[in-house]
Amino acid sequence: MTQSGRTAVALISGGLDSYVSAACARAEGFSLLALSVDYNQRHQIELAAARRIAVELGAVRHIVLPLDLSAFGGSALTADIEVPKEGVGDDIPVTYVPARNTIFLSLALGWAEAAGARDMFLGVNALDYSGYPDCRPEFIAGFERLAELATKAGVEGDPFHVHAPLLHMSKADIVRKATELGLDLGLSWSCYDPAPGGLHCGLCDSCRLRALGFEQAGIADPTRYATRP
Repeated sequence: MTQSGRTAVALISGGLDSYVSAACARAEGFSLLALSVDYNQRHQIELAAARRIAVELGAVRHIVLPLDLSAFGGSALTADIEVPKEGVGDDIPVTYVPARNTIFLSLALGWAEAAGARDMFLGVNALDYSGYPDCRPEFIAGFERLAELATKAGVEGDPFHVHAPLLHMSKADIVRKATELGLDLGLSWSCYDPAPGGLHCGLCDSCRLRALGFEQAGIADPTRYATRP
């Protein structure tokens, strides 16, 4: 059903998943308020990608909000901890940023309430990132309940909805969805540890999952890798 005239806050990191998630919101007829967070992440290059994507999707407004999570550390993306390059494992990886999606969704919730929006979109995925606790269906449902309790709109009976359209998709499914939506995935950035010359390293978990998604989808990968995964 088309949500004509409605506005959604879309979290756009610059990565493939958030790009496709925001594009799904647009395809459903939402006007987009794009939110990116500059958390002093190792892969700052993704913010340039987020800016490109916000323009490409015709966002009404794009905020890049500074919030330095490196002050907390605790992750290979925010502290002096080496990004793993051995391959995707089964445990929660050190690239997990403590409570990141909770923090980001809280920011999106604040903007949504201020703007009169009741819908938020984010690109979490429970299949390819199953080790991350804040990418699970239980987390999405729990945050919706929190939003109901924590906001003026919620307690007045005007609830918020957290949309995670990619939640149960494989990376190959996401690449196929992007192709269906006519997206240029070369605009996106996935690598956790960028190589010189603006290249994806090709060896971190995110690069490996990205490359595998294109391969399994049978779609040409536009990504430039320093080392081919």
